[in-house]
Formats: sequence, structure tokens, C-alpha cells
Amino acid sequence: MKPLALILAFAPLIVFSVLSRFLPHGYIGVAGLAAAVTALIVIATSRPIWPPKILNSCSLMLFAVIAVLGFTLGKNHDRWLATWGGAGVGLVLGTIIVVLIPVMPFTEQFARESVPQAEWSSPTFKKINRVLSAGWGAAIFFVGVSRVLAAVANEHTVRRWPELILGLLLPSVILTYMLRLSKTYPERVTHEPSHARTSTSP
Repeated sequence: MKPLALILAFAPLIVFSVLSRFLPHGYIGVAGLAAAVTALIVIATSRPIWPPKILNSCSLMLFAVIAVLGFTLGKNHDRWLATWGGAGVGLVLGTIIVVLIPVMPFTEQFARESVPQAEWSSPTFKKINRVLSAGWGAAIFFVGVSRVLAAVANEHTVRRWPELILGLLLPSVILTYMLRLSKTYPERVTHEPSHARTSTSP
């Protein structure tokens, strides 16, 4: 699985997180629109283009809804959406990733681009993608938790270090770890002795 493909898949979330953090509250609709357009670009440039990847489609719908709310809500609601919606979007996306695992682990669609079709139904292939999708879902969810805590800290203190740690440093560490795991875990599992894979398969 190519790390660059995963980075591009999460590009809408990255765009939204950066813009919602640095733009004024009244521009949360702009942040949502920019993220939705990014998701649309990712879908249009992905191969195969149809069917679209689950994560990209969910990102497009999620950020389109935020964009619509951002442009239509009143000033007070817009401020709430910018503060808590901007921080909590990771909670929603992480939950979606986990809930969709029984249907289609989102990493499986990316893995199929570099794995022969004959292996798509193998227990090892399925196991790798269930584990990685669960890991990514948990990681994005906890990034959301971290950013919500950063938003709470901002409401109660003028110090910048809680936001830097919870809103930037910790999410960066979590995502970097998951990118590394996405590269090393498949190699580790596929190089296990066959009896070990069999004994640990769900």
C-alpha cells in the first residue's frame, strides 16, 4: 500500500483542519467548501475512478454538509460550528471508517491497486486490511478527541501550549505512526510462517 495514496485520501481532512484552525469563525463554510472540492479532486484523479473509494465519498459528503451549514447558519451557530465542528470532524470520520469495516475496509480499495486480484479474497489480505482500517479509524477518532480537547483548552486559557500539543503535535505523531504501520504491517504479516498466520487469523 502506497503511503502517498493514503495521504491524498486524507487531504480533505488536512485541508479542513488547517483552514478551520486559522481562518476566522465566519469562514467555516469556506473551509468546508475547500475540503469538499479537495475530496472531489481526489475522487476525479483516483484510478479506477469508478466506483469511488469509500473514504473519498464519505469525505465529500461530510465536508459538503459542513460547507452548506457554514454558509447558511446564523453568526452564533457558525461560531459553534467553527469551534466544535472543526475540532470534532475527526470523531465523525473515524467512526465512519470503523463502522464500514464489515462492509469494506477502506484500505482494501487502496491495497487492490498494488495486489494481484487473485489475492483479494485471501484470509491474509482480508486480515491486513481489517487491522489497518481499524487502526486508521481509531487514529482519526483520537485525533478528533485531541483536537476537541485543544478547543476546550482554548476556551479556558490564553496559553498556546495546550493547542500546540493537543491540536498539532499529538495528531502529527498519531498520523505519522499510522503511515509507518501501513507500510510495515503488511510486510510483517506476509512474511510470517504460514502456520502463524493461520493461528492468528480471525
